[in-house]
Amino acid sequence: MSSQRTPPIAIDNARDMLLASISPVEGIEVISLDQTLGRVAGETLVSEIDLPSTQNAAVDGYGIHSDSLSKVPNQAFKIVGIARAGHPFKGVIGEDEAIEIYTGGVMPMGPDCVAMHEDCSRDGNKLFVSAKLSKGSNMRLAGENLAKGETLITKGQMINAALIGQLAASGTTRLSVLRRIRVAILSTGDEIVASGGLAKSGQIFDANRPMLKALLQHNHIDLIDCGIVPDRMDALAKAYEQALEDADVVISSGGASDGIEDHTQNAIRQIGAECVFWRLAMKPGRPMAVGRHDQGLLFCLPGNPVAAFVCTRLLILPLIRRASGGVWQPALKIAVPAGFVYRKKPGRAEFLRVVLENNNGKQQLLLHGRRGAGVISSLTGADGLVEIPLDNAGVEVGTVLNFLPFHERGL
Repeated sequence: MSSQRTPPIAIDNARDMLLASISPVEGIEVISLDQTLGRVAGETLVSEIDLPSTQNAAVDGYGIHSDSLSKVPNQAFKIVGIARAGHPFKGVIGEDEAIEIYTGGVMPMGPDCVAMHEDCSRDGNKLFVSAKLSKGSNMRLAGENLAKGETLITKGQMINAALIGQLAASGTTRLSVLRRIRVAILSTGDEIVASGGLAKSGQIFDANRPMLKALLQHNHIDLIDCGIVPDRMDALAKAYEQALEDADVVISSGGASDGIEDHTQNAIRQIGAECVFWRLAMKPGRPMAVGRHDQGLLFCLPGNPVAAFVCTRLLILPLIRRASGGVWQPALKIAVPAGFVYRKKPGRAEFLRVVLENNNGKQQLLLHGRRGAGVISSLTGADGLVEIPLDNAGVEVGTVLNFLPFHERGL
């Protein structure tokens, strides 16, 4: 395939091109809300009720009339009842009366604000309020969270803990979700052996397949492990065909370059798939190919673990999310100054492993680990990646760069 060299494509262009061409999976299943974490919503739901459905107290304290307090700030309100969450007071509270109320308690008819407990003094059933309050102070209004008819969840949203909480609050117990996308992974190379086996001279243990399995451990993905394939074009083509029979996406690592023993591009062509592109204008990850076979996608990753990791995070995972029917969101990028000096040639973006350091109250990025696309230890302990843009020729201390944090550093 070396005779068919094409210019490397920028990773953003590659991602946008593929995102625009992907057809999401079809198929719906209805499951318990407790099982939906990490799944993709298969329907749009609107709230059938106001959340909360009633006005209630946002603090522990006393419900009173704000007009009465403003007219006579030092007056004594008569405490005539109590309201707790789940135990509403049935009755009307007069203008010169108060009700003892606790957080979540339903506001009875009459009071339009809540005086916080610490702003009050009490003498028997007499209440004195020292704070200035207005209508609605320290209250939650009906529909404050969501109004009846407002969207609870949109088809394509990835379901997280907050959404589950909101759906549960609306009374939802079951939800339609899109079927899991089927992803097959395999490693290639005669030099690769599975961990736990016997590595002969010149052989190495397979790091990529276990790493990819970990990266793809998401609830919307159904993983298929296809093992290790020998360095033969016919074996790889057969492995691709068999994997595509069961999977929507196939990911291989190794043999993505154009050397004598690199067979992925020929294997893609052998099975009648289209090679969408080969070579990314980025480091690490330059020798990466993407193929399309009917509705299936083939991702051919470099064999170097760091390159495989970076390409999976930056390109493959967003595309799988889109192919799963999910709404794609750009990766979080935070502008942070560099605390290092670095030189590179323009023409390709570079993604370096970094840690985020607090330097006298100011954050800066520092390079982490030894360099090299095969140095997997540079990933362990890193806080994320720093993007050095395509046209950048060098970084000085203080240069503001995009920091892409790993999710392990998030909340």
